[in-house]
Amino acid sequence: MKSKRFQVLSERPVNQDGFVAEWPEVGLVAMSGPNDPKPSIRIERGIVVELDGKKREEFDFIDTFIADYAINLEKAEEAMSIDSNEFARMLVDINVPREKIIPLSTAMTPAKLCDVVKDMNVVELMMALQKMRARKTPSNQCHVTNLKDNPVQIAADAAEAALRGFDEQETTVGIVRYAPFNALGLLVGAQTGRGGILTQCSVEEATELEMGMRGLTCYAETVSVYGTEPVFVDGDDTPFSKAFLASAYASRGLKMRFTSGTGSEVQMGYAEGKSMLYLEARCIFVTKGAGSQGLQNGSISCIGVPGGVPSGIRAVLAENLFTTMMDMEVASGNDQTFSHSDIRRTARTLMQMLPGTDFIFSGYSATPNYDNMFAGSNFDAEDFDDYNVLQRDLKVDGGLRPVSEDEVVAIRNKAARAIQVVFEGLGLPAITDQEVEAATYAHGSNDMPDRNVVEDLRAADDMMKRGITGIDIVKALSKGGFDDVAQSVLNMLKQRVSGDYLHTSAIIDKDWKIVSAVNDLNDYQGPGTGYRMSDARWEEIKAIPRAIRPEDVN
Repeated sequence: MKSKRFQVLSERPVNQDGFVAEWPEVGLVAMSGPNDPKPSIRIERGIVVELDGKKREEFDFIDTFIADYAINLEKAEEAMSIDSNEFARMLVDINVPREKIIPLSTAMTPAKLCDVVKDMNVVELMMALQKMRARKTPSNQCHVTNLKDNPVQIAADAAEAALRGFDEQETTVGIVRYAPFNALGLLVGAQTGRGGILTQCSVEEATELEMGMRGLTCYAETVSVYGTEPVFVDGDDTPFSKAFLASAYASRGLKMRFTSGTGSEVQMGYAEGKSMLYLEARCIFVTKGAGSQGLQNGSISCIGVPGGVPSGIRAVLAENLFTTMMDMEVASGNDQTFSHSDIRRTARTLMQMLPGTDFIFSGYSATPNYDNMFAGSNFDAEDFDDYNVLQRDLKVDGGLRPVSEDEVVAIRNKAARAIQVVFEGLGLPAITDQEVEAATYAHGSNDMPDRNVVEDLRAADDMMKRGITGIDIVKALSKGGFDDVAQSVLNMLKQRVSGDYLHTSAIIDKDWKIVSAVNDLNDYQGPGTGYRMSDARWEEIKAIPRAIRPEDVN
């Protein structure tokens, strides 16, 4: 006979997930792999001649880049001489401020960082992350996409997401040639919801840069780096080409950060027998050396790989911590779904939500997951109420706010009408009143009428050939009666000139003030310090629509 209890357990969602035993030879080990190098550095005449057990003549181009550009050599010997366990204690000690840690952590090697965290449990890693994140105030980012690449739905979803509290929004495409329309819909919708939202369209890098230069997007994020040379070469890139690309964005006033994540090298077959966390540490050092203001990591699209091995989710938390230890902003993942289990995906999210990061999600799906063209997110539009209740239960600021149905309907309608007048003003295929009405009340693309895709794609190509820029969008909005949205889009274009949002961890608040690690530096040193939500913010988080109030009883 079979145990009925085990039969029931076998049918639980978690047992639909994939798990694998550790296999270090192919990189299927999360942390502290048997083939990981021991920490070391030797400097002669200001040049690193040995790095983590390798002599300079043995360096690959990642080693060379890290040695020449990513390590604070003035403090390197001092930092490397500190006992790793002692430094781990400094990370969790509330009496040791972040400003004392950074000069030392940025002077360590990838293997040294791995050695520091190897004995830290998840609570200790979270304690360290709470202190080490760059910006004091936590924030959040979302995905706004749909199966049909419908720009009207994107605009409406973006406006709602802005209303709900997301400070950054990212879109991508199902059909590559739709990118200009998706970027346009996201920009207009987000600025309708709240002026100052940063938006991006994740596509091929040259197209992404061109759209940014045209003023259709505000930042870039999907500039991928890898931890082994063969994977970099497989992507036709090097650390040097990525550094050049970062400079191209910055020189045009565009905020940008790189993307990496544990498991990518395993997934591409070139882990070289090293642990996922060690290879991710190399990615983080490349990002630092290239001068990027931050990194999207937390395994991202490879989360199923660390999620399948022991201590994998702990390693994901550790990679987020590494990014902050290198004094960069971190968009800490939680974006791709990895489990059938609601319990598992919630536990994975709490690792970043509780201590707070610069962007807790680098892609909370502001749409239902069937519309998420980034392969689905760990949380989606159907989890908004759960997420708001978690904030309320724990008195944690996760970056979102409860909203009423009336607020959402009104802002979605306004965004749909705004993109309608932009399309009319730019001579693009008409957006009908039927589409506006559908987008106002839609849950997802199943609720939207189809557009003429062939006509849209021709118009999108023509839009780029005509050299349409953000200024043209401003004019179309103003002519169509949306002066407030036009002003917000214009204000975003002005940011390219001032460059203030190129500072580490920069976001723009509702009053058009830059909030970054420059003017909002994390100063956590225990209870009563660091970020503490204001009374007004707490009242906002508490006010979920379904809560019974005293006046409701009478």
